[in-house]
Amino acid sequence: MLSTKKTLLALSLLSAALLSPAHAQSLRWAGAGDPLTLDPYAQNESLTNVFNGQVYEFLIARDKQLNLVPQLATEWKQNGPLKWTFKLRPGVKFHDGRALTADDVVFSLERAKQPSSQIAVYANALGTARKLDELTVEFNLPKVNPIFLEHINTLYIMSKGWAEANKATKTQDFANKEESYAAFNTNGTGPFQLVSRAPDNKTVYKRNSGYWGKIEGNVQEIVYTPIKSDATRTAALVSGEVDFVLDPSPRDLEKLAVTPGVKVINGPENRIIFLGLDQGRDELLYSSVKGKNPLKDQRVRRALYQAIDIETIKTKLMNGQAAPTGAVVPSPLGSFNDPEIERRLPFDANAAKKLLAEAGYPQGFEVQLDCPNNRYVNDERICVTLASQWAKIGIKTKVLAQPKAQFFNKVEKLDTSIYLFGWGGSITDPESIFTSHYRNRGEKGVGEYNRGNFKDDELDALAAASSVEPDAEKRKALIKQVFKRQAEQVHYIPLHRQFIPWAARSNVTVVHRPDNWLEVRWVTIGAK
Repeated sequence: MLSTKKTLLALSLLSAALLSPAHAQSLRWAGAGDPLTLDPYAQNESLTNVFNGQVYEFLIARDKQLNLVPQLATEWKQNGPLKWTFKLRPGVKFHDGRALTADDVVFSLERAKQPSSQIAVYANALGTARKLDELTVEFNLPKVNPIFLEHINTLYIMSKGWAEANKATKTQDFANKEESYAAFNTNGTGPFQLVSRAPDNKTVYKRNSGYWGKIEGNVQEIVYTPIKSDATRTAALVSGEVDFVLDPSPRDLEKLAVTPGVKVINGPENRIIFLGLDQGRDELLYSSVKGKNPLKDQRVRRALYQAIDIETIKTKLMNGQAAPTGAVVPSPLGSFNDPEIERRLPFDANAAKKLLAEAGYPQGFEVQLDCPNNRYVNDERICVTLASQWAKIGIKTKVLAQPKAQFFNKVEKLDTSIYLFGWGGSITDPESIFTSHYRNRGEKGVGEYNRGNFKDDELDALAAASSVEPDAEKRKALIKQVFKRQAEQVHYIPLHRQFIPWAARSNVTVVHRPDNWLEVRWVTIGAK
């Protein structure tokens, strides 16, 4: 914890970063990280999506219970297995006054398919869109998509005219640090519009006075300030400098729960935290092993898995705010709550040492673990704990923890040996992770997040088949085979599904969704 003097200094600096005149309808929001970009397709990262979701909208959205409901589309229907038709909401305008039309939907889909788009895998699953009239769009699919409507809920709608006028028709290439107009400027149809953006400092939004829909809450302005330090973030909330914290430290939850003027809103998140491992290179980066890659050996991957004392991580590090699992899928609904799929390999350090010896590494080896330090709950501390546990079987691990912007950029380039990652959101179907993570890396976003670059043709074929199988029972059988193959090969090492506690001032009312999504139009700030 920071000393009292350091905390007071940090709060003084924070006060200068926040809006000085705190009024009842300004939501002063803080988190450990910052949105990575304002281009809605450039990074598929939760906090980034949440902020872009205040500005941009979908054809169909999620309600408070995660049900799919109309948004920019008022109705839709399926005309056969490969065709869908959507009617757009009349009278909707973008923030710059342009009217929403079918042309914007067609443009948005094509833009989202570009190689630099992080939602290309979902956009490609939507097929091609064509305009039938100004307010009618038809989607034609190349193959059956059992979760087409779930994928539609990943496509923010942008203005074609605005993008063309500002040379923003190309999705920002975030991995190569490309500068882009759409990365710093926005033009959506949503309830809030951008006022100012200072990355890693402060981002301000105001309510869209011309919003077409209903705004249940009373927030007129959003002021977001990233505060990396857990202690400073907590102190800012307790002192009233901020109204809402998306990611309070688990260590502070008990104290916050009994602090006057503060409340904790808790619940599980649809998010799996896991480890990826480089299985593509012939020589492992950042390792003492030369001339070969020990992570290509399933015995080594299994040894790393069995050396993890997940219960200690759950109880001592996460304060019980985690659900250990053996299934690399965001929600237990995605594994059908099947105990066999959810079962972890047992923690057994002796078995892990034996596996390493059998693989030719009786003394272990050195390796680097890449980790974000401001993205997931206790992310850096999880990595440090893993390093200490692996040291007991001879795996000497250097932890490189970086802010998420640098971390995601590094891992996206496959510049990694082992990395901590999380995946989740509103979709509970396993397709949300199968095509992006379980498939061999290929075109159109397939295997985009297979950052370990493993090639498993059997797993790839099973995952591909499950993506297009229309028969529910046959698809369920395929999905179970996918999980079985992953568990056997240990391409990923599952850790846990994290819980997401939010913390707020007592006069702030929010809706806590399991996709960790704060919908500001539902937020009400009461009298103090």
